[in-house]
Amino acid sequence: MAQAAELELEDHRVFPALQAATGGMDTGTRVLRVASTTDLDVFEPYIAAFQAARPEIAVDYSVLSSSNLHRAIRDGVAFDLAMSSAMDLQFQLANDGFAQPFSSAATEALPDWARWRDLIFAFTTEPAVVAIHSASFEGLDLPATRQELIAVLRDHPERFVGAVGTYDVRESGLGYLFATQEDRSTDAYWRLNEVMGRLGPQLYCCSLQMIEDVAEGRLAVAYNVLGSYAEDWLDEDQSGRMQILTMQDFSNVMLRTVIIPTTARQIEAAGAMVDMLADLGMRELQGDWALPALSHSGPREDAGFGPIRLGPGLMAYLDPLNRRTFLTEWENAMEQR
Repeated sequence: MAQAAELELEDHRVFPALQAATGGMDTGTRVLRVASTTDLDVFEPYIAAFQAARPEIAVDYSVLSSSNLHRAIRDGVAFDLAMSSAMDLQFQLANDGFAQPFSSAATEALPDWARWRDLIFAFTTEPAVVAIHSASFEGLDLPATRQELIAVLRDHPERFVGAVGTYDVRESGLGYLFATQEDRSTDAYWRLNEVMGRLGPQLYCCSLQMIEDVAEGRLAVAYNVLGSYAEDWLDEDQSGRMQILTMQDFSNVMLRTVIIPTTARQIEAAGAMVDMLADLGMRELQGDWALPALSHSGPREDAGFGPIRLGPGLMAYLDPLNRRTFLTEWENAMEQR
């Protein structure tokens, strides 16, 4: 069985138990091992809330890319929880037998579209947005659709050469999910890729890096970053250097999901964390939490403006032949010579 120490971690921290477990420490501290794509500074308040309720449990929190997390669970690395923004990879793990069932009053209260077979549970809805550097768009009309974004990039290349950022979908599980959903949902996707490809786009693994580069002026546009991360950045930085645009023609809305892997050892503690996340997902008010709650009304019926659906359809682009074909087309568009 693979070990956690062998993983390529982006961040890692152990949060010690706040008090000894009942019966003393002779039996050893209970440690909840969490693999997650959520940045540590974003999720730390959730860990604090969990430990306030369960002070006898330590939390070992590892941040991985969505692709590495998926690979780790398939390779049998022992984690008690796996949380990811890449819905398709999470669904594949659950569908292929790498998750164990869990049911409680909290998970039963989730909408049907936010859980699947008591194996995978969503606790946020997070739209993809476009982050822009304000100064780069001075004197220009801000685009509200992909067609308008295509036009502004095409008509003003001198502003945007080398200054457009998006995911490297070969490496980013979330980026691949967003890209394949757009391929299914909007005719503008490939045209936008071709226009970005002529501008020498910068390719990234993660939303936060793109957002930081926009705020610092290294990028003029970051395409399809997580709205929750961008909003959190704006809350901290009131300078106006960065703005968030929500495309009005189609909106990718990701569900952040959690599973209990079959390798989990702390089943009860893992279930307690799932319950907390499910309860927070159903909260009425945003409060001080960085990640947005689920929509209580369910997916909007308007095409293209509801959360991506949990279901077997997510795995269509994970088929090796389909993935290879998609990536070849993507490379041809984005890596123009």
